[in-house]
Amino acid sequence: MRFSRAYIPTTKESPKDAQLPSHIYLSRAGFVAQVASGLYNFLPLGKRVLRKIETIINEEMAACGALEVDLSFVTPAELWQESGRIEKFGKELLRFRDRKDNLFVLGPTHEEMMVSIVRNRITSYKQLPLNVYQVKTKFRDEARPRFGLMRAREFVMKDGYSFHATTEDLDREFDAMEAAYKRILERLGLTFRIVEADSGAIGGTGSKELMVLASSGEDTLAVCDTCEYGANVEAARRSPRVVIPEAPEATFAKFKTPNIKSIEDLSNFFHVDPYYTLKAVVLRAVYEEGSEPVCFFIRGCDELQEVKARNSVGAIDLVDISEAELAEIGLVPGFIGALDQDKIRFVMDNDTRNATSMICGANEADYHFVGVDLSVMGDVPFADLVAVAIGDGCPHCEGKLLHTKGIEVGHIFKLGTVYSAPLKAEFLDENGRSQPFIMGTYGMGVSRLVAAVIEQHHDEKGCIWTHTTAPYMVNVMVSNIKEEAHLAYAEELYATLGTHKIEAILDDRKERFGFKMSDAELIGFPFTVIVGKELNNGHVQILVRATSEMITVDADKVMEKLTELIG
Repeated sequence: MRFSRAYIPTTKESPKDAQLPSHIYLSRAGFVAQVASGLYNFLPLGKRVLRKIETIINEEMAACGALEVDLSFVTPAELWQESGRIEKFGKELLRFRDRKDNLFVLGPTHEEMMVSIVRNRITSYKQLPLNVYQVKTKFRDEARPRFGLMRAREFVMKDGYSFHATTEDLDREFDAMEAAYKRILERLGLTFRIVEADSGAIGGTGSKELMVLASSGEDTLAVCDTCEYGANVEAARRSPRVVIPEAPEATFAKFKTPNIKSIEDLSNFFHVDPYYTLKAVVLRAVYEEGSEPVCFFIRGCDELQEVKARNSVGAIDLVDISEAELAEIGLVPGFIGALDQDKIRFVMDNDTRNATSMICGANEADYHFVGVDLSVMGDVPFADLVAVAIGDGCPHCEGKLLHTKGIEVGHIFKLGTVYSAPLKAEFLDENGRSQPFIMGTYGMGVSRLVAAVIEQHHDEKGCIWTHTTAPYMVNVMVSNIKEEAHLAYAEELYATLGTHKIEAILDDRKERFGFKMSDAELIGFPFTVIVGKELNNGHVQILVRATSEMITVDADKVMEKLTELIG
């Protein structure tokens, strides 16, 4: 491609709402153009990058035996009604009616549609397993689209679905797809972690997220400093504590604690470590039908992780509750305890099971119990409720957990029969009995990956594309095209690069050198060959974008050097 014939509308101005480097540089460098809130056009350079990512995905899926399909973007709403998800998904699901008043949705994800193409077509266990996928435009009507391609309303996604006769076969396929996704991200040149995650609105178990590590990421991850363990903080686990504070000595008693409501005040009042206090966090659990107040009990040294808490009671949301509402059910904030608690539903953290020497509220204003042995509580609900903190022990090794930021670019689940059962997608097993398909699902944000590369690879001058994602590997730049000898050399080099199947662009514009160089750095070509005055001395220069290194090379050795640098 020649710059003089290309459409690469670079600009010095950033979009007014742009905050992330990818939003700024992809817009300024002419990769994408915003047309409305959360809607973007991919311009020629952006489309080239998008296609390169899609190609790598297709190659890895083919290697795994996955079959590509292309499903309708518009989905009949009745499929979503069959699965019971049409209301659960909320306002992000865009609904509309056609001229015959039939209700449709724009697919934000395609579980229902994928099941529909398999049911009544795959009828026997002998036809399983099956893994089908597509790379497709999706639409989610985000309330606050932001961060450019990171949280757009319309986006390109790879979504795959596997169908199995047994859970063992699903486990095998799940591991194979996880390995394939790792290879995709490695080939894209990204630093990443695969982490344990919450399944969210999709449903299922065995949920893992693929996280590209970047300081601008929206997700906080807990990762081990020693092994490969990682998890979204919503699902992170920790090992049992190794160092236990010295326990206070006290027999069970009711103790007056005037105006002592906070954990800090309570631990100072009794001169004990917060580890031996019981924190009560009351929230209103919202369900698909109705709501109720729920109290979550954790140790005073811990913090509640609300997604874990929500999952522990099967709620779709947790919202704050007022002191007036607590008073109506007879609870006093700051003095809520677990003993003889019959006024509110409650769940206790696993780390409080059989805890002794505890201090907790006495369910009476200005009173706490001391010397509490929680083993007397009998059969009460326990769950993992706490947020993992920096320095907690890794659940897989003796390492310590750290917090880092990540960008979710993929999510894989073991769906089981969450969709096949309600949609009545069944097969005959080896005994001739009808069974719902056991499913897995494997998603990857293709357009988000375009942005993720830049979030991880950029500097103050612009984009720095990895070798496998660059729109062009080499930019051949003529400093002054009026110099006929310089232009002739550049033309010859450009042709030679094409012969060697190295993607190149020739900057033959009638622009000044500084303008061309700024464009080259903003766009982020891995290598720019500068054909200028040095050619009179038999040399040209190669700018290595990733390191900003400028290498002087003999003019007749350029191809040799580029081949070495490209690797």
